[in-house]
Amino acid sequence: MIVIRRIAVSIVATCALVAHTAPVWAAAEVHRLSLVLSSNPTQLVARDVNDQLDDYNRIVLETRGLQGIDKLTFAWYHQADFRYFVRPNITVSAGFGQLRTMTTREFLPRIGQRIQHRAEVLSVPVHVGAAYYLAPYNQGDFQARAYLGGGFTHYTSNKVIFERLEFNTDTLTTLGPPESFRLNSFRLTGDRDGPGYYLEAGAHMFFAVRYSVMLGVIHRSAKIRNVARTFETLDRATGNPVTSNATETAETFSLDLGGVGVRMAVGIGF
Repeated sequence: MIVIRRIAVSIVATCALVAHTAPVWAAAEVHRLSLVLSSNPTQLVARDVNDQLDDYNRIVLETRGLQGIDKLTFAWYHQADFRYFVRPNITVSAGFGQLRTMTTREFLPRIGQRIQHRAEVLSVPVHVGAAYYLAPYNQGDFQARAYLGGGFTHYTSNKVIFERLEFNTDTLTTLGPPESFRLNSFRLTGDRDGPGYYLEAGAHMFFAVRYSVMLGVIHRSAKIRNVARTFETLDRATGNPVTSNATETAETFSLDLGGVGVRMAVGIGF
């Protein structure tokens, strides 16, 4: 038994030594076509929208000693696009995404009473672009390549919403005129599509599997002008519009969807 045990130990040790000294033949997989999925935390400029929130805070809330509504300065930009190597160092890409951010503020003046605020910006950007890849860095089955790119974006289904819903308020607790407290719930909306562009830089890392990882920075520029406001008076109980036709005001504003964000993406090679 002792001899057998020694032989077994010798075999295991020999196999371990061979495995340790054997060369690694695997290489990083770089697929010509990849589906890239990303969730990017990003800055949001939205200057006109935030100016309107400042005005509302100053005129309506702060005069009553209430805490103001937070500005819309941060958003998540979720993307899905296809990236194709037309040459070993040049890719073209096309895809779409969703840019969304929201802030809320709720007040409870008395038992059974509630005043709820919501400000939201939503957009569905569609983009096409290209990127130039620098010389790769290789280490065993790992490859990393820095890239520079950019492209054009069309921001579709843009929505800006600001609403106030009052539930069971009275003439003393309403935030609107006391004489019309039953109609002091409202919604302001604006929507308009527009163009923009983006610039990006980062690193694309490949492994000995079909999956890759992208880390980088994206700068977006998109200022959509002449967005018309639409005003709706809402029912206190249901939140639905009281009037059948919304009133579009003559006043317009600009929706700035630009900002700088961090790209965190996973590529799936085909």
